[in-house]
Amino acid sequence: MLSRTADHLFWMSRYMERAENTARMLNVSYETSLLPQTAAAVEAGWEGILSISELLPSYLALYKSITPREVMAFMVKDQSNPSSILSCLRAARENARAVRGTLTTEVWETQNQTWLEVNRMLKNGDFERDPGQFFEWVKFRSHLSRGVTVGTMLMDESLYFMRMGTFLERADNTARLVDVKFHAMQNDFFGAPTATAPTALQSQFSGATEAMQEYDFYHWSAILRSVSGFEVYRKVYRDVIRPERVAELLILRPDMPRSLHASLNEVVANLSLVSHDRDSDTLRHAGRLRAELAFGRIDEILATGLHAYLTQFLERVNVLGARISREFLMPQPA
Repeated sequence: MLSRTADHLFWMSRYMERAENTARMLNVSYETSLLPQTAAAVEAGWEGILSISELLPSYLALYKSITPREVMAFMVKDQSNPSSILSCLRAARENARAVRGTLTTEVWETQNQTWLEVNRMLKNGDFERDPGQFFEWVKFRSHLSRGVTVGTMLMDESLYFMRMGTFLERADNTARLVDVKFHAMQNDFFGAPTATAPTALQSQFSGATEAMQEYDFYHWSAILRSVSGFEVYRKVYRDVIRPERVAELLILRPDMPRSLHASLNEVVANLSLVSHDRDSDTLRHAGRLRAELAFGRIDEILATGLHAYLTQFLERVNVLGARISREFLMPQPA
């Protein structure tokens, strides 16, 4: 396959997934902001959304303060923000148009109709009237796009690059979400100490526990709902929501569709299908990252600090994306 074609397919899927992830994060923050809480807690929640996408400096350059209305406008329809939902859907459609001949009619029409419809909805004020309904629509269009892709595309390299882009983006976003939500405790999360845990770890957990008391059932369930994980958590653990189990579900469970482990499984599987060199450094890098998730334990991750672990994971995912670009996609300008 031509690297240019692979590049468009890869980024078409990444942008569609990014639009869905942004809608998920905004929806959970919008719903959480309606709960009784202090103004400082509300502002911290919206600031976390900007931090997840590394957009806080860009936002503050345009707005004087962090308010729900302005953050949602910036993240939904600001065309100067490359990660806004509108910008992502436009980029997905433009990448699809560039490889129109490679896509099935159903895939192209889904992308094109999504772009036309989002412009109509924003022009008519549908987003302002009911933000929750708008976010559900974005999620539905992303689900439709993936379903049509898997259901109509030939199972060849085109599909493999599209799937690779989807799950690489998903791994990146889930890691950012978990990191920001747990790090919002103002203390790295170290999990519950065992009887043999060092005294320093116990004292750190004690501090974390006091901060966690502010996060009641609704806040933890909101985090799970943002990744469609609430019902999954109940089915897997059959217990009250505990932060360390939320972390385990979203990081290590291979059967949780939006977990880091499940995402890396898909990345490695599709990377193997397009890689002609079994000794490829890119494939080895992805395989090592997946193996650490497959054989990792949540207590070991928490013992060293969740924030430190996720920061390193994000760095390695970014390196993996750069390696994929160099080996398969269009070379990036220096």
